[in-house]
Amino acid sequence: MEPTGGDDITQVVCLETDLQDGQMKEVEVAHQKILLVRNEGRFSAVGGLCTHFRAPLIKGTLTGNRVRCPWHGACFNTTTGDIEEFPGLDSLPTFKVKVENGKVYVTANKKAQTKRVKEMSCRKTGVCHTVLLIGGGPASLQCAETLRQNNYGGRIIIVTKDKYPPLIKTTLSKAMNIEVEKIFLRPDDFLQKHGIEVWTEKEVVSVNTKKKIATLYDGTSQHYDQLLIATGARARAMQCPGAELENIKVLQNYRDASGIYRLSVGNKAVIIGTSFIGMEVAAYLSDKAASVAVVGKSKFPYQLSLGPVIGRMAMQMLEEKNVKFYMSNGVASIRGENRKVKEVVLQNGEVLQADVVIVGIGVIPNSDFLKGSTVQIDSRNAIVVDKFMRTNVTDVFAAGDVVSFPLSLSGHKKANIGHWQLAQAHGRIAALNMLRKQTEVNTVPYFWTVLLGQSIRYTGYGEGYTDIVFKGNVDERKFLALYIKDEEVVAAASMNFDPAVSKVAEIIATGRKVKKSQAESEDLSWLENMHLQC
Repeated sequence: MEPTGGDDITQVVCLETDLQDGQMKEVEVAHQKILLVRNEGRFSAVGGLCTHFRAPLIKGTLTGNRVRCPWHGACFNTTTGDIEEFPGLDSLPTFKVKVENGKVYVTANKKAQTKRVKEMSCRKTGVCHTVLLIGGGPASLQCAETLRQNNYGGRIIIVTKDKYPPLIKTTLSKAMNIEVEKIFLRPDDFLQKHGIEVWTEKEVVSVNTKKKIATLYDGTSQHYDQLLIATGARARAMQCPGAELENIKVLQNYRDASGIYRLSVGNKAVIIGTSFIGMEVAAYLSDKAASVAVVGKSKFPYQLSLGPVIGRMAMQMLEEKNVKFYMSNGVASIRGENRKVKEVVLQNGEVLQADVVIVGIGVIPNSDFLKGSTVQIDSRNAIVVDKFMRTNVTDVFAAGDVVSFPLSLSGHKKANIGHWQLAQAHGRIAALNMLRKQTEVNTVPYFWTVLLGQSIRYTGYGEGYTDIVFKGNVDERKFLALYIKDEEVVAAASMNFDPAVSKVAEIIATGRKVKKSQAESEDLSWLENMHLQC
């Protein structure tokens, strides 16, 4: 190791012959984990931890000069360090590499950060142009940041009904009593520095697309030159006698999460719905509530999305924590006393004691405020966009959970998918096309859920799958599930089988096909050889 002046340290990390093209190695310089990559004969070095949740990228998947995180699928360019696929907002730091006398040297600074914000502009005087972003989620924030990263100098306004600036909402069902400041996507001073206005507790109630004016609930209005609608989706309400009682809750924002936590601790909680939100809330409350009961219409949780085998496993995990399941069932009515919930009556006549009821029975895209406008909305309330995230109205874009968009990996069939990572991808594509940098949405959906500290990862688009091929052992909670449609792998899910799902995501992203016969074979070379360049 040799100091190079100041706080820089240069160190021999390996021999030139230690890495072949398409290989990577984790090294440590100045107490920092660094990912060293060799591609087309050249070495490069970037931060070794994903900027999203600090996953070790050495365990990820390398394709050419792109590494994909093993946990949540974020992708980084190993030459520039730039983030190229989400989730996460920040890029990786880069480090100087030199090769001399067959030895590879890396230089790092003792004070270097583990993440890097892409260079961003701010508002410029004299630029009379406004981009209005409706909705305070990841799509709007990513759109705003992408605009500034591409030297946009106009005004950027994010309008949100929430009390807070954009939050990491995926945390709310996994850590319901977290302090709100810990889940800010960006602190206030960052937003102010880059001229991104956030209007909290404001709601747009109508849009006049001819005059380019959005009207707010308080009667004020705002002119825009370009508009992004990223209003997300709202929780579907219960429709049964007693549904109006107090202590019946949905989980949509920070206030909901902290309220559910407060009402549930030491009390009897009943959860309606066995999809991802319901199951995460059940898992989180399993050691905090006096009792947790889950009611679901299907035989197993996740039955439509992940299939009955994984659903049964997840159910067993929670049953081990004394969560009770009432499956193939529904709610007939909810009874109360002094306007507060006391009992949930099931369709088969069983009665569950309840102090709080948490409802997770699906969502509806938030597009009602567009009724009367010319923006096209489909039969499911989703805003229809093209591959550039444009609506049918000039200068009106839409992104995230509220849209139906052409999914490239399903032959550009329109899809409405509520994934955090997709919302970020949509926001970026919308921003680039606002700037006339024509770019198509071409991302592979990547999703994860966490139960009792165990993650289930998912990639692809499995709607209409006909078979599931399993590798590993579901009962041992270490498996890879490959979803088959038309004799090809269209999606994958895993637990304790990293980085298999990220490898499948890369296969799909690079346009390759995996036949059912390959998936069923004992020979998994199609999966194992992912470190080779494409």
